[in-house]
Amino acid sequence: MKAVGFRTAGPIDQADALIEFEADKPTPSGHDLLVEVQAVSVNPVDTKIRQRRAPEGPAPDILGWDAVGIVEAVGEEVETFKPGDTVWYAGAINRPGTNAEYHLVDERIVGAAPKSIPASAAAAMPLTTLTAYEMLFDRLRVQDAIPGGTNTLLVIGGAGGVGSITIQLARALTELTVIATASRPETQDWVQELGAHHVINHAEPFSTQLGALDIESVDFIYSTNHSQLYATQAGEVMTPQGRFGLIDDPETFDIAPFKPKSISLHWEFMYTRSLFGTGDMNRQSEILNQVAGLIDDGKIRSTATDTLGTINAANLMKAHAILESGKAKGKLVLEGF
Repeated sequence: MKAVGFRTAGPIDQADALIEFEADKPTPSGHDLLVEVQAVSVNPVDTKIRQRRAPEGPAPDILGWDAVGIVEAVGEEVETFKPGDTVWYAGAINRPGTNAEYHLVDERIVGAAPKSIPASAAAAMPLTTLTAYEMLFDRLRVQDAIPGGTNTLLVIGGAGGVGSITIQLARALTELTVIATASRPETQDWVQELGAHHVINHAEPFSTQLGALDIESVDFIYSTNHSQLYATQAGEVMTPQGRFGLIDDPETFDIAPFKPKSISLHWEFMYTRSLFGTGDMNRQSEILNQVAGLIDDGKIRSTATDTLGTINAANLMKAHAILESGKAKGKLVLEGF
C-alpha cells in the first residue's frame, strides 16, 4: 500500500522531510478495524513528532491521526462495526498513523462518520473535537458551575483547530458566554462566525478588554497555545476557584498566580485513553457519535478551511509548513491517494 512518512527527525524545509514509500497492508485482529482511508487532516502533533522523534526502526514512521474511511475488515473481537461502514477517528499516538491507504484502529476510539458532509470536511474534526470535548466536559467540567461565577469561558487561540470546535461545542451544549481570542481581522471574523459571543486580542491585556465588555471575571479558561504567556493574566481575570486548562507543551509554567484564588490546573492529552487503555476508552467512540449527530442536525459545522489535494508527501509538507507558521485558521485536509 502507499504511505507517507519520515526517516529522520528535522525541519520541514528538508527535501526529504516527508517521503512516499510502499508498506505492507496490515491485517486486523482483536478489536481492530482495517480502514481504507479516504481523507485525513494535519494537526500540530504531526509536526512536533516529525521535528523531535526519530523512527525506532529502519522503516519510515507514518504520521497522521485524523481520518475518515471505510471499514474493509475487522478483528475477531469487534462488536460495533462491520465491513462497509464509514467511520471517523483520531487514532492512537503509539501506533502508525493515517497517512496511508489502509490503517488499523481500535474500534473503541472510532465513531460512525457524519452522513451530511463530505469525507474531507469530516476528516478535519476528530482529533480537535475529542481534545475540545474532553477538556470542556471531562477536565474543566464546565457544566459544574463555579460558586459566585459569571458562567463564562475564555478560549485562548480561538481560531485554531481546537479553538474552532471548542467555541461550537460550548455554544451547542452549554449556556456559557464564550469569549475567544484572535489577533488578526480574518481570524476575529472566523471565531465570530463560529459563535463566539465576544472576541478579544490575546496580544493585548485581558483585563482591560474584559472590563470594556462588563465582564468582571472568567470562570473557565481553555488555553490552546503559548500558555506560559498567559498565567499571570489568568490569575488576574479568573473567578476564585475557577479552572484553567491547557493542551500545549510550555517548557515552564508559573502556577504561583493561581494560588490566591485556588484556581485549578487541568491538562488535556487526547491520546491518554488509547495510550493507557483506560477503563473508559470507549468514551471517545461515544463523543464522536454524539458530535456526528450534532453535525447532521446542523448544530455544528466542519472546521475545514482548505483542501490541499491528494495525500502525498508534497501536499503534506505544505500542510506542515502552514501549521508551523502559526498562522493557520481552522483545519487543513487532504483527500484520496
